[in-house]
Amino acid sequence: MKAINITFKFADGQPEQTHVAAEGESVLDVALNNNIQLQHNCGGVCGCSTCHVYVLAGADDLPEISDKEEDFIDRAVDPRLNSRLACQCVTQGNENLVVEIPKQDFLGH
Repeated sequence: MKAINITFKFADGQPEQTHVAAEGESVLDVALNNNIQLQHNCGGVCGCSTCHVYVLAGADDLPEISDKEEDFIDRAVDPRLNSRLACQCVTQGNENLVVEIPKQDFLGH
């Protein structure tokens, strides 16, 4: 299996972190496995918008966004064109990922 680097940037000013993910792991799983605080009220099943992130690089190697994910992103705080749900960003392909975790001082849907 191919190892993919995921670089986490933080809107709250924490220093960025880079961690290795195995192909098929979600960004949410990698964050939680490395003690990165990322809300996930639904448990990572695409049932809320709390694991909302911005994909800054590597989006072409992620699965296509589903209608369900898009609906939840529309409910997130400050959605952008590069918004995704970390639970749905499953690593695949060859490209490394860079994601930004927005400030999480709110309760999402």
